Amino acid sequence: MAIGKPWLCLAAAGLLFSVPLIVTNTYILGILIVVGLYAIISEGLGLLMGFAGQVSFGQAAFYGLGAYTAAVLATRYHCPPFLCVLMAPLLPTLVAVVIGRPILRLREHYLALATLGFGILTFSLFNELTGYTGGPSGLTGIPYLGIGPLVADNDREYYYIVWCVLALTLTATANLTRSPTGRAFRAIHASEQAAEAIGINTALLKLQAFGMSAFLAGLAGGLYSFWVTFVSPAPFGFTASMEFALMAVLGGLGTIWGPVLGAAIIVGLTEFLRFAVPLILPAAGGEFEIVFFGVIFVLIMLLRPQGILLPRMGRAENFRASKPQRGAKCSL
Repeated sequence: MAIGKPWLCLAAAGLLFSVPLIVTNTYILGILIVVGLYAIISEGLGLLMGFAGQVSFGQAAFYGLGAYTAAVLATRYHCPPFLCVLMAPLLPTLVAVVIGRPILRLREHYLALATLGFGILTFSLFNELTGYTGGPSGLTGIPYLGIGPLVADNDREYYYIVWCVLALTLTATANLTRSPTGRAFRAIHASEQAAEAIGINTALLKLQAFGMSAFLAGLAGGLYSFWVTFVSPAPFGFTASMEFALMAVLGGLGTIWGPVLGAAIIVGLTEFLRFAVPLILPAAGGEFEIVFFGVIFVLIMLLRPQGILLPRMGRAENFRASKPQRGAKCSL
């Protein structure tokens, strides 16, 4: 699958490059940085769920492991920030390989529950291992990202860093999906039994996809810690894992740009409701934002169950998509 037409990619790159030159509002730049970080995580999750056909509801745990790895290395061992970001994905990837061997033998909702349990366990460790993580109070004193005299100490510079990493992630993912490994991922998604019958090592490839998704989540975590210069367990809980899965599904599983679009929609919708709900219901609390978010998301899923970027289904396909199926083919 190609990442897109060259002229379209150049136009998108030009637009994204010019955004910080036009937009000076730090709040908007902050939202765009969050979209970029979440898109990196969702891209890895899209690779795992959309191409390899494996479910994960524990992606926030890998995101947190990457953030804490970078934070601990920078604050306790005084490693250079750039080196910390490069090392941030290593621990999440190692953990994914270790736990992936047993849990990827599970199928469907059993696998989903196992990854969910891993996420809850990791979130608890972030709170309890106060000697390393600072517990609920978190870790402070994380420096800004930089190399020598070049330090990214404002949102405009960090925007360019995050979106350049996202561009590299999209390019690498697009190339991977066109490679023999990517075709093997799609074969596993279509039918694991058939893939094994033609000689594909499904256990190894599922583990590779799981490790790649953890690597990207850990990389985003490392970038996040040097942006906010503070890390606490709150952003890495169950809710974050659900949001990452929603981003990957909403944009369109089995597509390169789907997770990016899903991240932009979820983050944009969350921020929009944060301002719009108090205007409609002045006495409403934060729970009403969740209600409106749920209603809008259900409507989107009813109208586009296949995701935003995939072709619209007919009524019969739409009905079948709402029912769980075994061995369903990956849409490309």
